[in-house]
Amino acid sequence: MSKIKPSQGAAYARIMGVGGYRPTRVVPNEVILEKIDSSDEWIRSRSGIATRHWASDEETVAAMSVEAAGKAIADAGITPEQIGAVIVSTVSHFKQTPAVATEIAHKVGAGKPAAFDISAGCAGFGYGLTLAKGMIVEGSAEYVLVIGVERLSDLTDLEDRATAFLFGDGAGAVIVGPSNVPAIGPTVWGSEGDKSETIKQTVAWDEFHAERPEKFPAITQEGQAVFRWAVFEMAKVAQQALDAAGIAPEDLDVFIPHQANMRIIDSMVKTLKLPEHVTVARDVETTGNTSAASIPLAMERLLATGQAKSGDTALVIGFGAGLVYAATVVTLP
Repeated sequence: MSKIKPSQGAAYARIMGVGGYRPTRVVPNEVILEKIDSSDEWIRSRSGIATRHWASDEETVAAMSVEAAGKAIADAGITPEQIGAVIVSTVSHFKQTPAVATEIAHKVGAGKPAAFDISAGCAGFGYGLTLAKGMIVEGSAEYVLVIGVERLSDLTDLEDRATAFLFGDGAGAVIVGPSNVPAIGPTVWGSEGDKSETIKQTVAWDEFHAERPEKFPAITQEGQAVFRWAVFEMAKVAQQALDAAGIAPEDLDVFIPHQANMRIIDSMVKTLKLPEHVTVARDVETTGNTSAASIPLAMERLLATGQAKSGDTALVIGFGAGLVYAATVVTLP
């Protein structure tokens, strides 16, 4: 017989507060067109993107995260000292160690929480949310700060006609805490490593260090392959998340997919046969693709503008490089 004392966690977990930070600089398509042979009409028709935010030197991954986290903490009505863990999803923090989560935890005044980074691309927020839920139910933390943050302008090849217009910068954060009722559904997540070449960094850091290529490493992708995978395969994953939560499409209030591309979003809505009353996040138009930050940023904007309200039932799904994905149904804070 085990002598280990059983965990004393909460029955369930929920999102208690949300916060976002978008860099002050707004970059219209006209700026992108200075380096590529394209047009504003083409960019909008292919992606739905009109503008995106690019960070200044002062708007670091840590600085943007601290701003978003402060708003989420205030929205949740807790103190920083109550945070038991900080999880940060990012692919654009250039220090392999230490984790930027430790710096963020210190700067928000969280004391001595567990703190670590995860790398799951555009599905990273879903991965972090699932880990946070497990911590709270297991009892290792009462409140968890989950952050998705990117400075993808640092990894954008402005001369690549296929991707130059896609990426933006920003940070989104949520506080996950205990709940007496189910408020974060089962996560449907996974990976398809055989498709890892469809979205990737052009040159590995060790190769960059050894070879010193003329161009700094950037993110590239096979657009058509990613589009087909996202529309057809991720709609299936989204439906599995609905089924796992016992939710029918007509029971949904809000749909918050990763803000990769407006065409992908619209195609998923059609494939899932979502009713007209379901509010769909389309933050990509003015924020661009911010990878791990896109879902919490879109969530924050929907709540701030009144397009969604506290207590709404939302389907969230992230998908991207790996290829990885994560989908779940949540109750909005």
